[in-house]
Amino acid sequence: MTSILSIQSWVAYGHVGNASAIFPLQRLGAEVWGIHTVQFSNHTGYGAWRGQVFGAELIHDCVSGIEERGVLPRCDAVLSGYMGSAEIGAAILEAARRVKAANPAALWCCDPVIGDVGRGIFVRPGIPEFLRDEALPAADIITPNQFELEWLTGRAVTTLDQAKAAVTALQARGPRCVLVTSLRLNDTPEGEIGMLAGEGGRFWRLATPMLPVSVNGAGDAIAALFLFHRLRGGADAALSAAASSIFGLLRRTAEAGSREILTVAAQEEFVAPSRVFSAEAC
Repeated sequence: MTSILSIQSWVAYGHVGNASAIFPLQRLGAEVWGIHTVQFSNHTGYGAWRGQVFGAELIHDCVSGIEERGVLPRCDAVLSGYMGSAEIGAAILEAARRVKAANPAALWCCDPVIGDVGRGIFVRPGIPEFLRDEALPAADIITPNQFELEWLTGRAVTTLDQAKAAVTALQARGPRCVLVTSLRLNDTPEGEIGMLAGEGGRFWRLATPMLPVSVNGAGDAIAALFLFHRLRGGADAALSAAASSIFGLLRRTAEAGSREILTVAAQEEFVAPSRVFSAEAC
């Protein structure tokens, strides 16, 4: 059985952070050890929420407790997403190091949440620099969107060659496998959105139709799905499986007109996507 330590935010209502990542992983058969960095009533996209941000010490304590159970050698991967502060980032980095010390084969999948096209940087000061300078060199898998890829590398990305060069530059810093999401290049067909994966000097891409939906949490789910499938096969198969499941999830969400992604209602999309998109070598 696959065991994944997932350190992310949590919301009581809706699906972002661990509330978006844990259930799809469990539906696929993974054992997920969730540590929450916040407990909010709902995601902050509503403009109002209640709850608490937890401190970095809670992460240290929870990881220590898991370690005391003697199970860290069974942990196959660490998954992380939005970091509320650089201090929390440092605690996640330390957790990944402790897991990898117990199981050298374990992977750390870091979703470097920094910002997005049209919104710019939306995380607190110090977090982008922490991700670039400390998390990136230690991660095995990284899943930036196009904006984050450009920020982390200091490169403009408008063509496939530029995207591949930027991915290669990231890999030179540490992570062996890179998944780029929300990718629109000069050859991306109108009405579609692309993804690009790179590992071992090879690249694969695909595109899915753009859907009339704007929701939070899809990036958290795709990072989790990509990690799960990458633990079982190559980056090309992981790209195809993750993209197909996310498209099905978002299609169901769009059809329902829901502001929250329908993680539970669309759960069959995680195990048997209704439409499969194949990754092509590029």
